[in-house]
Amino acid sequence: MGSKTHFTLMLKFIPTPIGNPQDITIRALREFEKATLFLCEDTRETKRLLSILAKRFEFIIPKAEFLSFHEHNGKARLLEISERLNSENVVFVSDAGMPVISDPGQILVEYCQQNSIEYDVLAGASAVVTAYASSGFEEGKFTFWGFLPHKGSERSAELHKIMNSDTNMILYEAPHRIDKLIDEIASIDENREIFLAKELTKKFQHYYRGTVKDILRLFETINLKGEWVVVIRAKKSEEQALYLEDILAFDMPPKIKAKLLSKITDQSIKEWYQKLISN
Repeated sequence: MGSKTHFTLMLKFIPTPIGNPQDITIRALREFEKATLFLCEDTRETKRLLSILAKRFEFIIPKAEFLSFHEHNGKARLLEISERLNSENVVFVSDAGMPVISDPGQILVEYCQQNSIEYDVLAGASAVVTAYASSGFEEGKFTFWGFLPHKGSERSAELHKIMNSDTNMILYEAPHRIDKLIDEIASIDENREIFLAKELTKKFQHYYRGTVKDILRLFETINLKGEWVVVIRAKKSEEQALYLEDILAFDMPPKIKAKLLSKITDQSIKEWYQKLISN
């Protein structure tokens, strides 16, 4: 006796291609076709993607409603659509890649958990793992940091933490700030090995691996336009003394400097702070 297939209405978080439209999954296409409500980081980007998919693949654009859902309007939007999460086929997408990973969506996941709403996250494209697999670094562990603050002492403090880490670190960076980032890394350790992936999966994708000073020389000859992923190799344990000197010499508020120094020594933040302000 045959059995019937039952389709459960459920919120789906769906990764979208980070560049090449062919990276969309068949499962994602089928979920898109069933959807009655799209929650999007940017509705224009989502509609543009669906239009491309419809032209290139066997995909029918659904008659669905498209609503923006991002860090600025997410809480207000939840009040508006909460009842629909249990009664419709709802999908959430960011502009590119895996939702929530340095993209909007976290508060929606948490809302579902707190209110016993079923949800599912589909597997798919992610710039983080794609870049790390491309790096060739043999260590099997890394930490994803996302974007650094744009400027100020907070940016300096976070970058020093990253450079002092004992695991490989992954950053995202925009095209207009990538040269600044590499300059900042060079000021801390120009001999550190790094890997950069530019425009992943797109027509002008490029990989670059070398020391920071080598990459800086390379930057004088290449076009920096495009989205970047930067993998920074973990520091060697014997480099700690150098980092202590770098932090002491760095121009930043004593409180932030004390926090950094306490991370790489046995002295407390309070002890370092007292030393710094007494000098």
